[in-house]
Amino acid sequence: MTTKTAPTKRISIDPITRLEGHGKIDIFLDEQGEVANAYLQIPELRGFERFCLGRPAEDMPNLTNRICGVCPEAHHMAASKALDGVFHVDPPPTAKKLRELFYSIFFATDHTTHFYALGGPDFVVGPTAPAAQRNILGVIAKVGMDVAGKVLKMRRDGHEMIKMMGGRRVHPNWGLPGGVSRGIDEEQRKELEARGREAVEFGKFSLKVFDDIVLANSDYVNVITGDTYTHKTYNMGTVDRNNHVNFYDGMIRVTGPDGKEHAKYDPKNYRDFIAERVEPWSYLKFPYLKKVGWKGFVDGADSGVYKATPLSRLNAADGMATPLAAAAYKRFYETLGGKPVHHTLATHWARLIELLYSTERWVELATDPEITGKDYRVLPTETPTEGVGCVEAPRGTLTHHYVTDERGILTKVNLVVGTTNNNAPICMSVKKAAQGLIHKGKVNEGLLNMVEMAFRAYDPCFGCATHTLAGQMPLEVQIRDPQGNVVQRLSQNIG
Repeated sequence: MTTKTAPTKRISIDPITRLEGHGKIDIFLDEQGEVANAYLQIPELRGFERFCLGRPAEDMPNLTNRICGVCPEAHHMAASKALDGVFHVDPPPTAKKLRELFYSIFFATDHTTHFYALGGPDFVVGPTAPAAQRNILGVIAKVGMDVAGKVLKMRRDGHEMIKMMGGRRVHPNWGLPGGVSRGIDEEQRKELEARGREAVEFGKFSLKVFDDIVLANSDYVNVITGDTYTHKTYNMGTVDRNNHVNFYDGMIRVTGPDGKEHAKYDPKNYRDFIAERVEPWSYLKFPYLKKVGWKGFVDGADSGVYKATPLSRLNAADGMATPLAAAAYKRFYETLGGKPVHHTLATHWARLIELLYSTERWVELATDPEITGKDYRVLPTETPTEGVGCVEAPRGTLTHHYVTDERGILTKVNLVVGTTNNNAPICMSVKKAAQGLIHKGKVNEGLLNMVEMAFRAYDPCFGCATHTLAGQMPLEVQIRDPQGNVVQRLSQNIG
């Protein structure tokens, strides 16, 4: 991390830490040392939308899961669902349940990773603890090897079950248009059930950890509920027919800052509700609600900025579909003063409620009589055209949209990933945190980490999210002398 002060009046956090991908934060101070502006800048470009063109559509589940090594299952599943639409096939019930079981296991595993390794150190070790301690090793030192063993077992079991069903621990090769490539037998089902029941206990244990370490600490509670980390935006999430949270399938529901329903739509109609804006200083697009409009980086009912996070999913829903998670959901809102909750750092608590839900759903599906059925795929027979696949990635609503020619060759690809949805609120959160924490030009490692906490709550994956319009790629080249001093800076499309 490098820190620059007067006369440049710029503070750079480069690189930012504990995220998927790369990024930096530039904070600009005025003459009095107060924060005038702050920018989250993402220097990487993946460009998956471009180099997928010209490929057979059926390559996409295996191709797009290479976008990210942290959440390949999300892209794999969204791509598989998009292919259902492209090839006009409806998977049989067993296939849908197998997909959702696989996805629930992934969700529980991924949320475990973020809470204990990425987001959790800020609370378990402390937001202003030395940087060398704010990591998974620091967490283990604080909570003990017994807890570490539980975390490692949860991750190991999750990845083993993902391999059993999807073929690999990372980058599964399982999803197909119309279903999946293989089912499970009774012996596998029993193992899935057993690991799932243990995962439910881990979900309950993790909420207890949050109670004991975070909620029992009044200083932490004050940080969570304070204005520095609060933004009143719209909220987005997938819901089932009862308006309960669902990760695999359902309607997209958007609620306003007041908690009232703004929109509810089929994922295939996302373009009627979501537009995307490009800013010259970032590779990431900025989605916003089309019917509200883009008003800039501001919150409130008149701004089309929305969040798509674990907290947003809880805000956009009327409850959880499993009993233990439903009770945790109720307690969450009772403790924080009712719906909706706009405290960004409360996302960590919401993530643990989702972890518990995903483990309960894991057991429900592993004990469903149809889960070992032999009818797990419908073969396509119609000419391929266009399809949209949508799931809730751990980081937010994930949409894959493919258009093909009559041979099934891709002619258009659009990916709206969870972190892209959250790009505008992440930038707003970083700026507001910097303005609330840095005064009279005084900074230290702890304060800068607390600025980073503003984006870390979103669990961003910038490797997934980075893409740009053709011919408008922002680029900066810095030429340095042997001592490392910048002697020339060349740039294009950077404000």
